[in-house]
Amino acid sequence: MSSLVERLGHDADARVLIVNCDDLGLCHAANEGVYDALHNGLATSASLMVPAPWAREAVTRDRGDDVGVHLTLNAEWENYRWGPITVAPSLLGGDGGFPATVADVWDHADLDEVRRELRAQVERAVQWGFDVTHLDSHMGTLQLRPEFFDVYLDLAVEFALPLRLSGARTESVVGFPFRSLAAEEGVVMPDHLLIPPPGPTRPAFERLLDDLRPGVTEIFLHPATDHAELRSLMPSSWSERVDDHALLCADPAFRQRVESSGVVLGSWRSLRDLQRAG
Repeated sequence: MSSLVERLGHDADARVLIVNCDDLGLCHAANEGVYDALHNGLATSASLMVPAPWAREAVTRDRGDDVGVHLTLNAEWENYRWGPITVAPSLLGGDGGFPATVADVWDHADLDEVRRELRAQVERAVQWGFDVTHLDSHMGTLQLRPEFFDVYLDLAVEFALPLRLSGARTESVVGFPFRSLAAEEGVVMPDHLLIPPPGPTRPAFERLLDDLRPGVTEIFLHPATDHAELRSLMPSSWSERVDDHALLCADPAFRQRVESSGVVLGSWRSLRDLQRAG
């Protein structure tokens, strides 16, 4: 069977990299940073948080970009809340909006309400005019428990969209064969996923370029511009998002390193089109 990169039209040893910007719609600073990274930087795709307060504003900046839906069941910031777009009492935390932690969702969410809420998020993105290219999960809530993964996979099948999934080596850690289950349903997913550790993204990104394996790899960042808004809603970590924006948009040396690495920048849209053609 041909590998994913071969099915995409590349040589078998090609190293294809999707550079995704998570949390589009989170706030105005995130919208500015993500779209700058898409239109002027190294980013190749983004993921929209439909329930977040600035998601509707993100529509006005879209140029037919590669944008997926960042399926959201959490609102983790202490001073900044958002909640479901459907009537879903089990998806409300005790202090308003979605629960702050993944464990809270797992312990209290009604799966019928989860399914209805997440389908509505995808449908709203489509209604707003986004050419939705993929699905991924905010904070990984849908990827690590079988009953939530079932909803995640069903939506990928229903809307014919590829999924963000961890690499094959994590299946034994998570405890169920999520990649095999997705493949059996005809869902396409990158071969590898790099989750940058807390702190500046550049060291992890540079190691990725040095060690990137053949196949399709996704890395995700959280670019945002430097505003008082951003500093107030995440006082301890705002600078990491500003650094991500600078790395993708304002670092000529890093751009040159990416361009000279032999890495092919890829898109979620190409995976979606492959899935739908298959």
